[in-house]
Amino acid sequence: MSFSITNSDISSSFSINCNGRLIDLSKPKLMGILNLTPDSFSDGGKFNNEKNALIQAENLLKNGATFIDIGAQSTRPNAEYLKADEEIRRIGNVISLIKKEFPESLISLDTFYADVVKFGFDKGIDIVNDISAGQFDSELLDTVAQTGLPYLLMHINPSYESMHEKIKFDDIILSINRFFSEKILEFKQKGIKDIILDPGFGFGKTVEDQYKMIDEFEYIGFGKYPVLAGISKKSFIYKPLGKEPNEVEKETLDLHLKLIEKGAKIIRLHNPETLKI
Repeated sequence: MSFSITNSDISSSFSINCNGRLIDLSKPKLMGILNLTPDSFSDGGKFNNEKNALIQAENLLKNGATFIDIGAQSTRPNAEYLKADEEIRRIGNVISLIKKEFPESLISLDTFYADVVKFGFDKGIDIVNDISAGQFDSELLDTVAQTGLPYLLMHINPSYESMHEKIKFDDIILSINRFFSEKILEFKQKGIKDIILDPGFGFGKTVEDQYKMIDEFEYIGFGKYPVLAGISKKSFIYKPLGKEPNEVEKETLDLHLKLIEKGAKIIRLHNPETLKI
C-alpha cells in the first residue's frame, strides 16, 4: 500500500442529516433490506405486496434496524432491467404506509433513477442509495442535491451492462479510493453534502479482492467518511463453500463482526436479528 492509517486516524464521530434528524454513527447502525422485487436472489416475491412489506418492515425495526433499505429492482447478475416507471409502480404506497405506521423509521431508497428519487422524496425517504454512483442516469446527482438527502456512493463499473464484469485490479483498495476521491469531488461540486461510502461487494470484484476489501476495510475512504458494508448473502461467501445464500449465517456473522471492528458504520443485511450490536 502507498498510504497508512491507524485506528486513531479513523473518525468515530460521523453523523448524517436525514430530513432534519441528525443520526449519530459513532456506534454502527444496521440497515435492513426490504426487497419489493419478484426475482431477488434471496427472498424474491416474499414482500412485494403492501401487507407483507409492512410486516417485514416491522420485523426489521424490531430486530434492530435503524434504516430500512427499499429496492424495487434486482441488481443480481442477469436480473430483469426495469425502467423508472416500473420501479415506481412496484413501490406504490409502501413508503407512505411504512412512514404512517412507523413514523420514526428511516427509509433508504435503492434506485439509480432521478424520477424514482423524486417520487420517493415526495413520499418521505431519508437516504438515497444509488449503486450506480450517478453513472446510469445523468439527472440523478442534481436531483439528489435538490433533495438535500444523504447519498450512498457505491464503487461500481461505469455502466449497467458492465456492472458485474470482473475487473483485474492491481490494488483493489487503491482503485476504490481513487474512484471515491474523484466522485466525492464531483458530488460536492453538485451540492451533495452528506456522503456514505459503499465499496460495492458483489459488483465486478473477484472473490480474492472481496476478502482483501474486508481485511483492509479500515483503509477505505481514508477514515474521512462513514463506510457501509453490504455482504449479506453475497456469492463470494457462499459459492466457494458450496452452499446456498441462506446457509452461511455463521460465516457472514464472523465477517460482519470483523467489518465492524475495522470501522464499518452501517451494516446492510437481510436479517438484522443475526447481528446484535
